[in-house]
Amino acid sequence: MSDIITLKQLCAELKIDPREARERLRAAARDPKKHPELSKLHKPRAPWSWVKGSAAEKEARGLFAKR
Repeated sequence: MSDIITLKQLCAELKIDPREARERLRAAARDPKKHPELSKLHKPRAPWSWVKGSAAEKEARGLFAKR
C-alpha cells in the first residue's frame, strides 16, 4: 500500500495554518491550467490527501512555498 500524506500532516510539517492552506488549495483546484494535478485529484467535500512523492503533492508543497 502506498503512503498517504494528509493536509493535517503537511500543515504540521510546513508550520502553516490549516484554514489558510485549505483556502489556497480550493483556489488552486479551480485553476486547472496552473495546477492540473490538484484540480484533477480533488473531490468536493473530501479530505485533502495525496500519495507521497506524487505530482499533486509536489504542486501542493509548491503552492505553500510561495507564501
